[in-house]
Amino acid sequence: MSRPSAIDLFAGAGGATRGLRDAGFRVLAAVENDPEAAESYRRNHARVLLYEADIRSLSADQIADAVRLNRGDLDLLKACPPCQGFSTLAKGEVDQARNDLVLDVARFVDAFLPRILLLENVPGLRRDRRLVQLVGKLENLGYSFMGSLLDSSRFGVPQRRKRFILMGVRADIKHSEASVIPLNYLPDSFLTTPRTARQVLKHLERYSKPDDPLDVHRKSSEAVLARISAIPIGGNRFDLPEEHQLDCHRKLKNRSAASSYGRIKLDEPAPTMTTRCTTPACGTFVHPTENRGLTLREAATFQSFPIGYHFYGQYGSIERQIGNAVPVRMAKGLGLIARSILSQSRECSIKSSDTV
Repeated sequence: MSRPSAIDLFAGAGGATRGLRDAGFRVLAAVENDPEAAESYRRNHARVLLYEADIRSLSADQIADAVRLNRGDLDLLKACPPCQGFSTLAKGEVDQARNDLVLDVARFVDAFLPRILLLENVPGLRRDRRLVQLVGKLENLGYSFMGSLLDSSRFGVPQRRKRFILMGVRADIKHSEASVIPLNYLPDSFLTTPRTARQVLKHLERYSKPDDPLDVHRKSSEAVLARISAIPIGGNRFDLPEEHQLDCHRKLKNRSAASSYGRIKLDEPAPTMTTRCTTPACGTFVHPTENRGLTLREAATFQSFPIGYHFYGQYGSIERQIGNAVPVRMAKGLGLIARSILSQSRECSIKSSDTV
């Protein structure tokens, strides 16, 4: 089978594109609105046609013409709309306009009519009315759907990160219809054993470059450094002596913010890398044994980015790009599942033609 084609919507710094390329896809084009994330994308995927634009102002036909795709020719359309409004971490007023970007996916599916749609988002999307609207629109185009709540660690990613995965398959693509993502379609060569923080740090110790610009962590005040130093191995803020407790934490009546100032456990996958994934106060982002937060490179490696992956922007921007990314290895696994579906459909078509 020749390399299948793909287009990446809401591409970020290119984590999903890298994963799909690792799975054997030709990523023809991508769309990303954030200027610094777009520059990170360019530095790693120079041959992909990147549109740095708001997807709402972009014509799908414009992209199709540029990459010479007729309607129905595209193999896979990947979309990961901004997820903050659907997240359990969302606070205050939700940006409804950003949430409505989920519905913009339907416009691109209608224009490209891809064989497979791959949508990734936080678990909260399952409960949102927009998902019902999106599925309804695409069912009218002839798509059937399978969806699962999956942890990235099941794809060998060294991180616990639950995501809702929706895969839509066009009606003419023959496959064993299921309501859940068929993980058994992964090839035996794809290792699914969760990797641990210890393995990641050893990998970095062996292969990292001495001049890596991402080998930096947040600078801490003397008070914060003393607090971090008082956290025992495997501990968190509840293990801090009284003099290091924060007033805001003392006022909490339950175990809210339980992960704050937590050390990553060496023999487990890391927790979810958020957009504040190197900020100790914002989660379990303290190095397992050293008295500091994670470096940007460590966080990126927990997201399964290759060590040589380039990021552009100021520290906070790169931290957000890493936290917003689809874990590379998860994207690769989902890409391999999509390829398996496409291959099965092709084999069925060949067998059908042979019997005529």
